[in-house]
Amino acid sequence: MTHPLHATLTLAATLGLTTGSAFAFEPAGQDVTYDVGGEAFEGYLATAEGETRGTVLVIHDWDGLDDYERERADMLAEQGYDAFAVDLYGQGNRPAEIEARKAETARLYEDRERMRSLTLAGLAEARNQGAAQPAVVMGYCFGGAVVLELARSGEAQDVAGYATFHGGLATPEGQSYDADTAPILVAHGGADQSISLDDVATLGKELEAAGVTYEIQVYSGAPHAFTVFGSERYQQRADEKSWAAFQDLLDEVL
Repeated sequence: MTHPLHATLTLAATLGLTTGSAFAFEPAGQDVTYDVGGEAFEGYLATAEGETRGTVLVIHDWDGLDDYERERADMLAEQGYDAFAVDLYGQGNRPAEIEARKAETARLYEDRERMRSLTLAGLAEARNQGAAQPAVVMGYCFGGAVVLELARSGEAQDVAGYATFHGGLATPEGQSYDADTAPILVAHGGADQSISLDDVATLGKELEAAGVTYEIQVYSGAPHAFTVFGSERYQQRADEKSWAAFQDLLDEVL
């Protein structure tokens, strides 16, 4: 069976309608400015076409929210989901240099409470904007690590599932997963040199021991960041298969 999202993704990749391509991406949704503890943040809301099936919270990778996450949110909206791309760095903070990106991610890795609170604030803002209550939380690279942080915390309400794409998988000391954690999908590249297959195996053992419902997909030859349109690391096969697996999760839990 061919999933509609799979077909949309293939078309986007074929036509080059992606960030950094020769074609300009034209967002169908809208940027949303919101406040968290006196700080300004700017997310992106794409409302479901037709009756909503639920909400998907999209968590950006280490360069902050940009057209990549906006495009993914638009793809989800086309398939009937309210999608909100959360901002974890602050309005206007979109680091371009490697060292700046490392600094922004380190700030949140070293302050897990802030990481969680900003993610939850983004989910709350999505619902304030009218997004459906039941949600799935997904993220890319750094955003994938944030997804698992939220999953371990148990602090999110009405979250029916989690998905991480080529994300960080390590569990910080003192943290663990509970059996009542919503289902987790892990999409990982077999050729990822940033997060090893040993890391994947360790996470699998933790989830199995905790009794969490999970699925781990490993795609041969796929490097880190294999879903990023237009990049040297993009691998269409792994991207399409992981997106189809994500569609299966959404169908199951929302």
